[in-house]
Amino acid sequence: MKKSTFISSIAFVCLLLLSANVNAQKFAKLDKSPLDIAAYPSSYKEPNKTVKIIYSRPQLKGRELSKLAPNGKVWRTGANEASTITFYKDIKVGGKSVKAGEYSLFTIPGEDTWTIILSTDVNVWGAYAYNEDNDVLRVQGKVSTSKESIEAFSMAFDKDGTLFLAWDKTRVSVPFTE
Repeated sequence: MKKSTFISSIAFVCLLLLSANVNAQKFAKLDKSPLDIAAYPSSYKEPNKTVKIIYSRPQLKGRELSKLAPNGKVWRTGANEASTITFYKDIKVGGKSVKAGEYSLFTIPGEDTWTIILSTDVNVWGAYAYNEDNDVLRVQGKVSTSKESIEAFSMAFDKDGTLFLAWDKTRVSVPFTE
Protein backbone atom coordinates (compact mmCIF):
# COMPACT_ATOMS: atom_id res chain seq x y z
CA MET A 1 0.00 0.00 0.00
CA LYS A 2 2.86 2.39 0.88
CA LYS A 3 4.49 1.71 -2.50
CA SER A 4 1.40 2.78 -4.50
CA THR A 5 1.00 5.93 -2.35
CA PHE A 6 4.66 6.77 -2.94
CA ILE A 7 4.29 6.28 -6.76
CA SER A 8 1.09 8.35 -6.74
CA SER A 9 2.90 11.11 -4.87
CA ILE A 10 5.78 11.12 -7.39
CA ALA A 11 3.31 11.20 -10.30
CA PHE A 12 1.48 14.12 -8.68
CA VAL A 13 4.72 16.09 -8.17
CA CYS A 14 5.73 15.46 -11.82
CA LEU A 15 2.32 16.66 -12.99
CA LEU A 16 2.69 19.83 -10.90
CA LEU A 17 6.14 20.49 -12.37
CA LEU A 18 4.85 20.02 -15.93
CA SER A 19 1.86 22.30 -15.38
CA ALA A 20 4.07 24.96 -13.75
CA ASN A 21 6.28 24.89 -16.84
CA VAL A 22 3.28 25.33 -19.16
CA ASN A 23 1.94 28.20 -17.07
CA ALA A 24 5.34 29.91 -17.19
CA GLN A 25 5.13 30.29 -21.00
CA LYS A 26 5.03 33.98 -21.98
CA PHE A 27 2.79 35.04 -24.85
CA ALA A 28 3.05 38.33 -26.68
CA LYS A 29 0.41 40.98 -26.18
CA LEU A 30 -1.73 42.04 -29.11
CA ASP A 31 0.20 44.02 -31.68
CA LYS A 32 -0.57 47.74 -31.68
CA SER A 33 -0.48 47.64 -35.49
CA PRO A 34 -2.35 44.43 -36.38
CA LEU A 35 -1.75 42.49 -39.58
CA ASP A 36 -4.28 42.66 -42.39
CA ILE A 37 -4.59 41.42 -45.97
CA ALA A 38 -5.86 43.11 -49.12
CA ALA A 39 -6.49 40.82 -52.09
CA TYR A 40 -7.79 41.07 -55.63
CA PRO A 41 -10.35 39.91 -56.47
CA SER A 42 -11.50 40.90 -53.00
CA SER A 43 -14.53 38.60 -52.83
CA TYR A 44 -14.03 35.54 -50.65
CA LYS A 45 -16.14 33.68 -53.23
CA GLU A 46 -13.34 34.09 -55.80
CA PRO A 47 -10.70 31.49 -54.87
CA ASN A 48 -8.20 32.40 -57.62
CA LYS A 49 -6.49 35.56 -56.44
CA THR A 50 -4.35 37.70 -58.75
CA VAL A 51 -2.61 39.66 -56.00
CA LYS A 52 -2.40 39.63 -52.19
CA ILE A 53 -0.85 42.24 -49.89
CA ILE A 54 0.06 41.46 -46.27
CA TYR A 55 0.64 44.56 -44.18
CA SER A 56 0.39 45.97 -40.67
CA ARG A 57 -2.08 48.76 -39.87
CA PRO A 58 -0.60 51.59 -37.81
CA GLN A 59 -3.02 53.94 -36.03
CA LEU A 60 -2.95 57.73 -35.99
CA LYS A 61 -3.65 57.97 -32.22
CA GLY A 62 -3.67 61.77 -32.37
CA ARG A 63 -0.47 61.97 -34.41
CA GLU A 64 -0.12 63.70 -37.75
CA LEU A 65 0.13 61.62 -40.92
CA SER A 66 3.00 63.82 -42.09
CA LYS A 67 5.06 62.67 -39.08
CA LEU A 68 4.26 58.96 -39.54
CA ALA A 69 4.69 58.83 -43.35
CA PRO A 70 6.66 61.98 -44.23
CA ASN A 71 6.57 63.38 -47.76
CA GLY A 72 9.65 62.64 -49.83
CA LYS A 73 10.92 59.75 -47.65
CA VAL A 74 10.71 56.02 -48.37
CA TRP A 75 8.05 54.43 -46.16
CA ARG A 76 7.41 50.73 -45.51
CA THR A 77 3.70 51.26 -46.38
CA GLY A 78 2.38 50.14 -43.03
CA ALA A 79 4.03 49.27 -39.74
CA ASN A 80 6.56 46.71 -38.53
CA GLU A 81 7.93 44.60 -41.41
CA ALA A 82 7.75 46.06 -44.90
CA SER A 83 4.46 45.15 -46.56
CA THR A 84 4.64 42.08 -48.79
CA ILE A 85 2.85 41.90 -52.13
CA THR A 86 2.47 38.61 -53.99
CA PHE A 87 1.42 38.38 -57.64
CA TYR A 88 0.09 34.98 -58.66
CA LYS A 89 0.36 35.85 -62.34
CA ASP A 90 2.04 38.50 -64.46
CA ILE A 91 0.22 41.82 -64.08
CA LYS A 92 0.46 45.53 -64.87
CA VAL A 93 0.79 48.04 -62.06
CA GLY A 94 0.19 51.62 -63.10
CA GLY A 95 0.56 50.44 -66.71
CA LYS A 96 3.98 48.79 -66.14
CA SER A 97 4.49 45.02 -66.35
CA VAL A 98 5.45 43.00 -63.28
CA LYS A 99 6.30 39.28 -63.24
CA ALA A 100 4.51 36.91 -60.89
CA GLY A 101 6.35 36.64 -57.57
CA GLU A 102 6.78 38.14 -54.12
CA TYR A 103 7.99 41.70 -53.52
CA SER A 104 8.14 44.28 -50.76
CA LEU A 105 5.87 47.28 -51.17
CA PHE A 106 7.36 50.66 -50.33
CA THR A 107 5.99 54.12 -51.00
CA ILE A 108 7.30 57.67 -51.07
CA PRO A 109 4.45 59.95 -49.97
CA GLY A 110 4.00 63.25 -51.76
CA GLU A 111 1.56 66.13 -51.93
CA ASP A 112 -0.07 65.25 -55.30
CA THR A 113 1.34 61.75 -56.00
CA TRP A 114 2.85 58.91 -54.05
CA THR A 115 5.60 56.83 -55.61
CA ILE A 116 4.69 53.15 -55.40
CA ILE A 117 7.78 50.92 -55.26
CA LEU A 118 8.10 47.15 -55.64
CA SER A 119 11.39 45.73 -54.41
CA THR A 120 13.03 42.31 -54.47
CA ASP A 121 14.10 42.89 -50.84
CA VAL A 122 11.62 40.71 -48.94
CA ASN A 123 11.41 39.83 -45.26
CA VAL A 124 12.85 43.19 -44.19
CA TRP A 125 11.94 45.25 -41.15
CA GLY A 126 10.65 48.69 -42.04
CA ALA A 127 12.47 50.70 -44.68
CA TYR A 128 15.72 51.04 -42.73
CA ALA A 129 17.72 48.88 -45.13
CA TYR A 130 15.81 49.95 -48.25
CA ASN A 131 18.06 49.71 -51.32
CA GLU A 132 16.93 51.48 -54.49
CA ASP A 133 19.12 49.12 -56.56
CA ASN A 134 16.62 46.34 -55.80
CA ASP A 135 13.58 48.20 -57.18
CA VAL A 136 11.62 46.25 -59.77
CA LEU A 137 9.05 48.97 -60.40
CA ARG A 138 8.24 52.57 -59.59
CA VAL A 139 4.90 54.12 -60.58
CA GLN A 140 2.94 57.14 -59.45
CA GLY A 141 -0.25 56.79 -57.42
CA LYS A 142 -2.78 59.60 -57.59
CA VAL A 143 -3.52 61.43 -54.32
CA SER A 144 -6.98 62.68 -53.37
CA THR A 145 -8.51 63.94 -50.15
CA SER A 146 -11.62 62.70 -48.38
CA LYS A 147 -13.79 64.41 -45.79
CA GLU A 148 -13.72 61.18 -43.77
CA SER A 149 -10.66 60.47 -41.63
CA ILE A 150 -9.49 56.86 -41.33
CA GLU A 151 -7.72 56.11 -38.03
CA ALA A 152 -5.94 52.89 -39.10
CA PHE A 153 -3.89 52.76 -42.28
CA SER A 154 -5.86 50.67 -44.79
CA MET A 155 -5.49 49.09 -48.22
CA ALA A 156 -8.25 47.74 -50.45
CA PHE A 157 -8.92 46.86 -54.07
CA ASP A 158 -12.06 47.94 -55.89
CA LYS A 159 -13.93 45.64 -58.31
CA ASP A 160 -11.83 46.90 -61.25
CA GLY A 161 -8.48 46.13 -59.60
CA THR A 162 -7.48 49.62 -58.49
CA LEU A 163 -5.55 49.56 -55.23
CA PHE A 164 -6.48 52.25 -52.72
CA LEU A 165 -4.33 53.26 -49.76
CA ALA A 166 -6.09 55.33 -47.11
CA TRP A 167 -4.97 57.01 -43.93
CA ASP A 168 -6.35 60.08 -42.24
CA LYS A 169 -7.99 62.05 -45.06
CA THR A 170 -5.44 61.00 -47.69
CA ARG A 171 -6.39 58.50 -50.40
CA VAL A 172 -3.95 57.11 -52.97
CA SER A 173 -5.00 55.06 -55.99
CA VAL A 174 -2.99 52.97 -58.44
CA PRO A 175 -4.51 50.67 -61.11
CA PHE A 176 -3.64 46.96 -61.24
CA THR A 177 -4.64 45.28 -64.51
CA GLU A 178 -4.19 41.81 -65.95
